[in-house]
Amino acid sequence: MNIGDRVRVLHGKEEGVIRKVSAGGRLEVEIEDGFVIPVLKSEVVLIAEAEKNYFGDTQTSTADIETPLPISAPKDQGLYLAFLPINDQNLSLYLINDSPKAYLAHASEVYGSNHRTLYAGTLGAGEVKKIDDRLLKELEEWPSFLLRFIPIQAKLEKAIPAFERQFKLKATQFFKHLSTAPLLGKKVYLFALEQTTRELDIRGLNAELNPVSSSPPPTKVPAPPASIDLHIEAIHPKPDSLSNSEKLRIQLEVFEKNLNQAIAVGMDQITFIHGIGNGVLRKEIHKRLSQIGNISYFQDTQKDQWGYGATLVKIS
Repeated sequence: MNIGDRVRVLHGKEEGVIRKVSAGGRLEVEIEDGFVIPVLKSEVVLIAEAEKNYFGDTQTSTADIETPLPISAPKDQGLYLAFLPINDQNLSLYLINDSPKAYLAHASEVYGSNHRTLYAGTLGAGEVKKIDDRLLKELEEWPSFLLRFIPIQAKLEKAIPAFERQFKLKATQFFKHLSTAPLLGKKVYLFALEQTTRELDIRGLNAELNPVSSSPPPTKVPAPPASIDLHIEAIHPKPDSLSNSEKLRIQLEVFEKNLNQAIAVGMDQITFIHGIGNGVLRKEIHKRLSQIGNISYFQDTQKDQWGYGATLVKIS
């Protein structure tokens, strides 16, 4: 923290600017009413620190900062996904229906070919539903979101098509969507779901579920090895050129691909060697395994060789 940084006191509502930095981690902060208060460095946080982590710590003048514009939406829909900051670390996710029409709504997160439902139910006209919580620092690792909406038409009227939207959030775009949420009336990161949506292709879905007999037979899925090494050096030719988030993404893609193949060919078990490291990859693998229904159990294995650096997955 440096002189001129804007900070917030953790155990209070005061915000202000650092005017003096002293030895021992002591700061003098000028708050908004002009008073200067002494605080410890551990008792304050930089405002919008998450944005600095993603965009760098470059100095910009007020004239260079683009004021976010409210996201408008057609009056006949007005469906939004909103991320409400609880503090500098946590966000709550809301579905907002700022329209006169009720919908059957389904929200899920997508891990490759696996989905996890966040919400399924009726989203009434003028209704807000909290569906999940997220850590802001893990934004780049969030899975894709898939939102589906079917209008509820209680009277005989022109049909309104069902539609869906799937998207992956990126930090470079996420922070540009700061706006005041309809109905909530709070500052959130707001995404209008009716923009660039695509209608659900009911015929296409039926064709997928009921393929005609003349369709070619499905391609046989090859069985993966019984043990998969997820160390980045084993699965990427240039590991030193990758950021930590890119390494994690590639490792998880290899994990999901081989797990799906193992399930598809009917294997009883498969082992993933992820190493010990800082534990992030092991934690994410265990998290995803706990969300898959046809996994009997998983456990640390080969401790004599890998310590806690390998996980055995028992497939049901």
